Amino acid sequence: MATADDVAGGGSSAPKIVWNEAKHKFESEDKKAYIDYVLRENGKVMDLVHTYVPSSKRGLGLASHLCVAAFNHAKANSISVIPTCSYVSDTFLPKNPSWNSLLYSPETKSSI
Repeated sequence: MATADDVAGGGSSAPKIVWNEAKHKFESEDKKAYIDYVLRENGKVMDLVHTYVPSSKRGLGLASHLCVAAFNHAKANSISVIPTCSYVSDTFLPKNPSWNSLLYSPETKSSI
């Protein structure tokens, strides 16, 4: 079975991440890996509550790609992010501090 990397001609391309608006998640094309979110503050804040990658896909950077998709969506839609999920707050954000500008804080909510 061909993967997105095989089709792209190498292992350097990012896996395809799909926004599943109805289920409030960003997920891998096969739906096995995902990051769940809850919208708060009338849709102006996205709370990233859970990230899951099956053991067969761990170590490939898939969780990071899920986070990037969620943060890109938030940025494009002027949504702030609450990193409730421990992967997002403890692993992804320390390695990717450029996303910190999108983090929700009560002091800045009036400027959104």
